[in-house]
Amino acid sequence: MEISVSRLFTNELLQKALRLFAATEKEPKMLGDFETYIFEVYQNDSPFILRLTHSSHRTKEQIESELDWLNFLSEQKINVCYAIPSVNGNYVEVLASEDTFFFASLFKKANGGIVKAQSVNFNDALFYEWGKLVGKMNRITKTYRKPSYIGKRPEWDEEDFISIEKYFPADDKLLLEKGKALLQQVQQLDKHPDCYGLIHSDVHQGNFFVENGKIELFDFDDCSYHWFASDIAIPIYYAIWYKMPFEAKENRSNFAQNFATQFLKGYYTENELDPYWLQQLPLFLKLRDLVLYSVFHKKEDLSTADEKLLKFLSDIRHRLLLNEPIADLNIELILKEIGI
Repeated sequence: MEISVSRLFTNELLQKALRLFAATEKEPKMLGDFETYIFEVYQNDSPFILRLTHSSHRTKEQIESELDWLNFLSEQKINVCYAIPSVNGNYVEVLASEDTFFFASLFKKANGGIVKAQSVNFNDALFYEWGKLVGKMNRITKTYRKPSYIGKRPEWDEEDFISIEKYFPADDKLLLEKGKALLQQVQQLDKHPDCYGLIHSDVHQGNFFVENGKIELFDFDDCSYHWFASDIAIPIYYAIWYKMPFEAKENRSNFAQNFATQFLKGYYTENELDPYWLQQLPLFLKLRDLVLYSVFHKKEDLSTADEKLLKFLSDIRHRLLLNEPIADLNIELILKEIGI
């Protein structure tokens, strides 16, 4: 979390949020503070997740839009961690802090736990179910109609991290040039409802729990209007990142080929997507590189960063300059193996 935001977050503010959602802390348990503050809290001894979002990150209207879509997906029997209203009946409560605000929301806590990339359970069966969940979510979203009284989530290119001039080093002219060219390439893609709509935008293994093979998805903070193909590319990207971020590209590509095949076998049981969009997966993998490069330049003090992060950023920069994705995919072989 940026220093300018962290100094505004106080225990008094947290206690106000807890009262608004009739929640308590058995003991202080912060689960995250990268873009939002996340706490495990309790109602009648049952665990829930309390999230506090600063107004520099999201507006109240954006969060209300996120939660409306999230609860729609839950109502459609998609296994997501839905939002729960406050004692006032509000899904978003506003807490002032100096001349800014924090927005508090409460969510169901997922059952099970994270499956780590080195676990024996990080396997083809999981990849298939992962793809099935994303496919179902993309299909059901086509029927979602935003209520008129709810604000609209951002388009993909309205997100702050797409403004690369703000976060890429100003003296890295060639990288800025390559980044702008990549964004222009993405902006030229068609936005038909069969391929474009609200997506989670961050369906990696850190954002779902698994219990008895059943996936329960959470953290919709990054949801935006985007191509469904991005909801496929991002799991591929992060599976590589968690599994083998610094291995040779050949090894990353072999892993990615199998992951994508199993994932898409599950995906296509739930949603039809023109094969053209699978051909665009390398483009969306490169877009994820670009976004992460912005994210870490905004969120991290790179002068004190560890060697692992610096190596990761160096690799991203190298790929962006070469216009290469994190891994190569044989799309024609994938289409053949999934029967398309």
